[in-house]
Amino acid sequence: MRFSRVLADEAETIRLGEDLALALKPGDCLALSGDLGAGKSTLARALLRALADDPDLEVPSPTFTLMQAYGLRIPAAHFDFYRLSARDELDELGFDEVLEDGIALVEWPERMWEALPADRITLTLTHEADGRRVQIEAGPPQAARIERTLAMRDFLGAHGKTTAKRRYLTGDASVRAYEYLPGNDGSRLILMDWPRPPEGPPVFDGKPYPKVAHIAEDAWPFIAIAGALRAHGFAAPDILAADCAQGFLLLGDLGSEGILDEGGLPIEARYREAVLVLAKLHAHPFPREIPVAGGPVHVVPDFDRVPMAMEVRLLVDWYLPHRLGRAASDEERHAYAGIWDRLIDGLRGGETNLLLRDFHSPNIIWRPEEEGVQRIGILDFQDSLIGPTAYDVASLLQDARVTIPSEMADRLMAAYVEARHRSGRFDEARFRRDHALMAAQRAAKLCGLWVRLMKRDGKPAYMKHMPRTLDYLKAALRHESLAELRDWCAATGMF
Repeated sequence: MRFSRVLADEAETIRLGEDLALALKPGDCLALSGDLGAGKSTLARALLRALADDPDLEVPSPTFTLMQAYGLRIPAAHFDFYRLSARDELDELGFDEVLEDGIALVEWPERMWEALPADRITLTLTHEADGRRVQIEAGPPQAARIERTLAMRDFLGAHGKTTAKRRYLTGDASVRAYEYLPGNDGSRLILMDWPRPPEGPPVFDGKPYPKVAHIAEDAWPFIAIAGALRAHGFAAPDILAADCAQGFLLLGDLGSEGILDEGGLPIEARYREAVLVLAKLHAHPFPREIPVAGGPVHVVPDFDRVPMAMEVRLLVDWYLPHRLGRAASDEERHAYAGIWDRLIDGLRGGETNLLLRDFHSPNIIWRPEEEGVQRIGILDFQDSLIGPTAYDVASLLQDARVTIPSEMADRLMAAYVEARHRSGRFDEARFRRDHALMAAQRAAKLCGLWVRLMKRDGKPAYMKHMPRTLDYLKAALRHESLAELRDWCAATGMF
């Protein structure tokens, strides 16, 4: 695939390098071709500084050293082939090893095209008028990534941010990724990249998993829930600009401080404020239908039997085979499904309201300069449902990414219960039973999800959360209402 772009001046060449830093992945080889003064070194320097998130990073020319290595967010090496004459010289520089887990930037690739991988990305820079033209040639996967990062630059330009710097912020377990735009005054904006995922295979009633489990497939639900949360007095990001067709959102920044300390341990005072946010949210009915300016009315789906059952099935589909070294038997699967059918039946008549679905440490921002519920910033709520309020309390008190000591969890639950009693009628015994059930449901889902992320999606890092998730599941199973599920776990050798 080939396409080109005009770079009016050196500043645009630098921005292209910075934008490419957000599109490249380990294993990419970027060949920079062009005459002397065409801008190859300028682009490479900008790319490496963006990867480092350091505008002052020293990036010497590799003309005489032949290669400069950088231990950045993605390891990178900057090569100059001008003085190479044989392939074995490149072997001595460790070119192939660089591409195992990093990025190779190559100037003067013409000296040894045959040494470069077939799926390389080639940028050819030529002088044009007072600026330059860059022609980009790449295979479909690489070209799609580059075209997307350039489309995001165009999106910013359409909303008055043509010259904004972009820096990597984070990715998550979904297709979404986040960047930030640093301001000169220390402020920043957040850029959300939300490509629409490909349609998956049908898993229930002819529908793919996201449609069955009510997983948001575009940005409209995020925009709707954010507006409704802000209207109810909660701290959710401002939507400054959006292109839902492409999946680009420019957001206000709620801050970067979380509810964990520097060692990754929970700060109880901050968790308590988060619990009180849930207590206020649950005490007042939340609208099911939410109008969105310029978009559709968002109808918040129900967390009903089908998505609940689909989620807990992850345990027998993925975790149990991983644990036992064999697939779950038909008898085990049938018994497990029957237990959950009865447990889900028991939720009828319980308290329901908006559940945020992923209200835990990665999605909670601490805002000490604010007061009341505004001290807690809320993120990642696009998959919100109407369902048991106990779900979000379980999500917070059994935080999948951090161990919440049982004594702390008891104190936080007491703070929630006290706040709910103050706000009006509240069935504490029923809530505690539903909390145990929702904690077990969520833990069962996560046990399967961690294994699926490792085996299907190539993301093994999430398995570090497995021991904690199993401990949370054991704790939930102590409730008397879950005795049947507890016995099934014991009989199958779950632990």
